[in-house]
Amino acid sequence: MCRLFGLSSAPLRTHATFWLLDAPDSLSRQSHRDPDGTGLGRFSSDGTPRVDKAPIAAYRDRAFAEEARRDESATFIAHVRYASTGSLDVRNTHPFEQDGRLFAHNGVIEGLDALDDHLGEDRSLVGGDTDSERFFALITRETRRSGGDVTEGIRQAARWIAANLPVFAMNLILITPQELWALRYPDTHALYVLQRPAGGRHGDRHLDHSGSHGRMRVHSAALAEHPAVIVASERMDDHPDWRLLEPGELLHVGIDLHVGRHIILPDPPAHQLTLDDLHPGAAASQKAA
Repeated sequence: MCRLFGLSSAPLRTHATFWLLDAPDSLSRQSHRDPDGTGLGRFSSDGTPRVDKAPIAAYRDRAFAEEARRDESATFIAHVRYASTGSLDVRNTHPFEQDGRLFAHNGVIEGLDALDDHLGEDRSLVGGDTDSERFFALITRETRRSGGDVTEGIRQAARWIAANLPVFAMNLILITPQELWALRYPDTHALYVLQRPAGGRHGDRHLDHSGSHGRMRVHSAALAEHPAVIVASERMDDHPDWRLLEPGELLHVGIDLHVGRHIILPDPPAHQLTLDDLHPGAAASQKAA
């Protein structure tokens, strides 16, 4: 199953270090198949998106994912990919960038010919083969049509897909230089949020999150003194305030760390897929590690 991670400390720019595959956990890692790609996105001080990503494809490019990547941003997005559609190629590796926004997705959307038809000329936004980048293109188009309102763009895109295409899951994280959005839909995969006070649970601790099986680790000394909001596919520490998003819940973290939440998809997809409906490669990519 793909792993999603998003962090906002807006408006403060925070130094954080990411290991997209945590090298010290090698014994645990060896008992699980390698991921198909890893990526980290953030923004420079002038708001320019910056993305580092690579396909893993067995042992190749592992050094990229194990290397400590330290940078500064008010928002971050990270993704560990298990491919369901699209070849093992940089162009199919998350996060994706469109209109100065960064996006990563966990799930499977089918009926891609119908989605391409619906996108029309906006299919040109898509550089790869994945359902994820097509979903992002639809969000981008609907956001443009809504005058730059990202919340409305996600709402309209997600509702169209839920009503018209076969869906297994479409969890997402989307960031701009100062804001973060996250959607969990339906209840197939978990997505958690933590509103972390300065210093964490005990008030004096830096952030040091580590996902299970050595898949992702994040460290930030700066967050010993500043609050943050974190979204992740799993609880990444023992803090008691991790909250599982509701199915259909769209979370928005504003520039002042204000968290808003709306149930934008109260009903299951019109064409809900199960693991048994997916082709073997897609089904394997969606199973929990």
